[in-house]
Amino acid sequence: MDEGGVEREYRRRRNPPLTQLLLLGVILLNALIQTSRVSADRDGGGFRWAPPFIVALMVLAVVRLALERFRAHTRVTAAGITAQGPVRARSWTWSEVYDIRVEQAPRGSGRTAPQWITYLYDFQGRRFLLPHINDWQLDDPYAEVAELCLAAAPYRSLTWERRPDVEERIRQGAMRRRARVWGVYGGLVAFILMIPVDFWLVLTERPDHPLVLFVCVPLVSGAVFAAVLQWYWSARPPRSGVAQGPN
Repeated sequence: MDEGGVEREYRRRRNPPLTQLLLLGVILLNALIQTSRVSADRDGGGFRWAPPFIVALMVLAVVRLALERFRAHTRVTAAGITAQGPVRARSWTWSEVYDIRVEQAPRGSGRTAPQWITYLYDFQGRRFLLPHINDWQLDDPYAEVAELCLAAAPYRSLTWERRPDVEERIRQGAMRRRARVWGVYGGLVAFILMIPVDFWLVLTERPDHPLVLFVCVPLVSGAVFAAVLQWYWSARPPRSGVAQGPN
């Protein structure tokens, strides 16, 4: 990283936890063993495609890890920011960047993922993950982003000041994401509630319609729950004093 200017590059410094890699390997190896046994026991070899498929998954997993380690990076230059993934890359000029913010990871990510991650926001209020600027790869991502924004200021035609219209779009986007997450939770609850309903229908010898109970009902329930939450949160006035990042 060039300490004296905006030119810098971020790469993966910390590998995924060893437990994750071991767990992935055990799952794929077990799937390979089980499908091989089934294929050997069945007459006609109806599952002959399964072992090569599992091997292909293992190869793809190794290739992705290698690309993530040696190809993926986030590069900052006087022209803008480029986030290079294992395969695809996305770039923004400085005139397209509204803000860069360090935010806490969603609840439930645990210690097997970064706890503080960085997003780039454009002037439409959309956010994009900058995957290599987080507390796994940097000791202090807040200080790094603050220094980055300061170094990038001469290359922008605009200041880093907040704009109410963009902030409102960002707020609406955050509410939509939050509503979708809670909609998934609502769908899972509906799925669980359908289990005793299905048992009751079977015990009373009534048609149970598992497709309706375990697919349609959870999907509709989750969608309705997400829509209601989004409407409710959109009707509420925005809270003041919400932290917006290091700038």
